[in-house]
Amino acid sequence: MLIAAGLAILVTMVMATIRGLKGPTIYDRILAMNMFGTKTVLFVAVVAYLYERPDFLDLALAYALINFIGVLAVLQFFQNREARQAVRSTQAVPTTGSDQDGASS
Repeated sequence: MLIAAGLAILVTMVMATIRGLKGPTIYDRILAMNMFGTKTVLFVAVVAYLYERPDFLDLALAYALINFIGVLAVLQFFQNREARQAVRSTQAVPTTGSDQDGASS
């Protein structure tokens, strides 16, 4: 039964990878990679139980924390990048009205 659970987790990991590569927006890709990391933690926990290695659970917890902090860091990076781009677009040099109309006074 645990082998079936492990295979199901692997299938969802493959699907998350496909979604991460194909996602239309960056946020879809980040969410897919976060899901991949969560499924990795679950898979490591199943392997730990199958091989009777409880020390693998420590690795799974450490990976879960790294995954969480990594996703937050990437989201913060993209949020700051979008904010910088918004500021740059509002700081565009305005043109005079006579140049835009093509008519001179």
